Formats: sequence, C-alpha cells, structure tokens
Amino acid sequence: MSIPDSVTQLAQARMDARAAKDFKLADKYREDLMHAGYEVVDVAGGYELKPKKPYITLAYPRDIRPIDLENDVTVGIIVDGFTDDALETVRTVKANSNCAVAIIAIGDAGALFEEMDKRTYLISVATGASWADCANVFLEKVASKYVVVMDPSTQFTGDAITPVVDELAKGQYVAVGWHGGLVNLEDQWRSVDDKGVGEVDVLFSYFMAFNREAMTQVGGFNPRAVYYRNADIEFSLKIRQAGGKLLQMNLPLTQGRHHGYHDADPDYRDAQSKKTFDRILEKYRGKEAILSPRR
Repeated sequence: MSIPDSVTQLAQARMDARAAKDFKLADKYREDLMHAGYEVVDVAGGYELKPKKPYITLAYPRDIRPIDLENDVTVGIIVDGFTDDALETVRTVKANSNCAVAIIAIGDAGALFEEMDKRTYLISVATGASWADCANVFLEKVASKYVVVMDPSTQFTGDAITPVVDELAKGQYVAVGWHGGLVNLEDQWRSVDDKGVGEVDVLFSYFMAFNREAMTQVGGFNPRAVYYRNADIEFSLKIRQAGGKLLQMNLPLTQGRHHGYHDADPDYRDAQSKKTFDRILEKYRGKEAILSPRR
C-alpha cells in the first residue's frame, strides 16, 4: 500500500505531539488523518496506517446511537458473514419498496458499504455480538413508526412493505409476518405447526414487521438469545402474553440458502437453540390462555 507523504507526515506529527504529551494536538492530527482517508493504530514502538473503512465499527450493539432515516418504515437486517448474499437481499428490498434499510454487520461488512445512501444505514459491531442485542437496536433506536426485522436469506420479489403496513395501521395486530404458526399442544409445546394465513401464536424472523411503539411497551428480544434460532418464538409468546396479536400473511418474498442455520457450527447452533427453547418451555408451556384460537 502506497501512502502519500503528506499522510505519513501527519502521522509522525501526531506521534511527536503524543511524545510531548500534547494530546489535544495529537487528537487533531488523528482527525486530519481520518479526513485524509486513513486510520492510525498505535503499536509497540510506533504506529500503523490503514485505509479508513467507509462505515463505523463499535464494540457492542448497545453503543449504537439512535437511527433516524426519516422514513415511516425501516427494514432491519443483521448480517453475520456471507455479505455477498446479504448485499443482494438489500438490493431486492430497495428495488421493491421505498422503505429505509438499517444494516448491522457482525464483524466485517464486506461490500455492503456499496449500498450506503440517504435511506441505507450501515454499522458494524465486533464479532461475537448477540443476535438479540442487534435486533433490539432496531426496536429501541430506530425512529420509524414501523420496523421490520428480516433475515438476510429472505429476498423481496415484490412490494412486501405496503401490505404489512396496511395491516399494522388497522391496529388489530402489533406484529405481522411471512411464516409462523400455532404451538403444537399435543407435542407439549415442542413444535410449531404452519397453518397458513391468519392469526398465529408465533412469527419467524425471516420477516417480522412491528408497530414499534407497541414493542416498546412489550420490551425487546431476550438478550440471552445470542443466536437467532427460537428467539423469534420466545419473543412472539412474550408479545401474546402482553395481549398483542400476530398475523401471518402471504407476501412476495422468497428464501435463499439460510446460512445462519445451514452453515453455522452445528454444535454451537444446537446448543444455543436448545438454551432458548428450554427457556420457552419453562416460562410459557401450559399457558394456553395466551395462545391464539386453534384452527
């Protein structure tokens, strides 16, 4: 990597300012370097210069500031690897709707920065961030009236936003989604049966649209759900326990390879999925009064 002499001079000037304990001046030089397109990293005996990423990386999802994309609807997507597939998903969302898109990348964001514009927000958080903590950012810090939490394996084939917003605006349902179902009582709550369109007990996070104000009253996803699987079931039952209704709809969506399941470490996937499902059974099993009518 060829670094311009002017950048190297700024970096050295910052080192000299630090050696003189003039930290205010050193910070100014750091900002000058950022404006020049470089990040400076202090290492033993000196520094390293790296091209500045076009997006911010934070240690924890909780450090993300409020997100206001000046849109009534924001689609939130959590990306943990396989960024090329996620990039295609983002493009299908933007091609088929006028909504805003907020992306949280766990680790490297890859080429997702190519989609950054006035209605597309991108930030990355350190590897190991909890899925639930990221999802709660969308519910707690996005300024939109309606928020969609969507998996990067799901793609738009048409306008999936207008029909869900129309349903949410009626006020009968606080959450609307693409796939879901009814808890199987004969199976002791250990499975969910897809009964098609209608009121359901649970929705899956392939695509879940919320009235955000209603969700602030319910509370968010369980922060102990570090992995996505079953976290949506747990949250759905939490909504129903609070008196909210959920609707499953047919929507113009399709699903590609679900990397978050098929390409995850199987031991990690199964262990984390079981932890969440054990919580579900402990907290909700037997509470049939919170469930939707059987059909």
